[in-house]
Amino acid sequence: MRGVILYGPPAAGKDTVTAALRDLDPRYVLFERLKVGPGRTTGYRMTDETTLDQLRRAGDVVWENHRYGARYVVDRPFLTQRLSAAVPVVHLGQRHAVAAVTRAVPDARWWVVYLWCPRDVAERRILARQTGDTDARLRAWDDTESLPDADLTIDTAEVSPHAAAERIHRHVLAADARSTVPKA
Repeated sequence: MRGVILYGPPAAGKDTVTAALRDLDPRYVLFERLKVGPGRTTGYRMTDETTLDQLRRAGDVVWENHRYGARYVVDRPFLTQRLSAAVPVVHLGQRHAVAAVTRAVPDARWWVVYLWCPRDVAERRILARQTGDTDARLRAWDDTESLPDADLTIDTAEVSPHAAAERIHRHVLAADARSTVPKA
């Protein structure tokens, strides 16, 4: 079981790089987080508070955060299912979330990629989306801590989505090759 975490601030390119990974190799699939609340529905599994409460009681909420008036959740059942069937790509923007997800399924191997771009680039991208919440997204950009211990760091203002996907894929393949080499 293996997965990729794309960590970074809003508009760093997580959706675009995920699409490029999928184009490169269909084994990469977006891990659609659960979402309760307003805003975009594409890329999420929309749910309700009752379902989240059931997951919490069962101990199956790996990570939960609140942003843009909505609640976002990484749940253990879907994470385990995705890890068993594909190479899930999980989008995260909080350092503590990375640790929570990587610990959630002890048998999984995660590659953590820190996607970043300068704030002015992020602002242009956010404005182009026309989501109407530019200030909130820029505050989230400001609040996103760097991730110096990531396996890879990619500045998406300097590296195309396709090139970023190729770098990530090569990194995953190289790690796979190292793990299959017999030990002497």
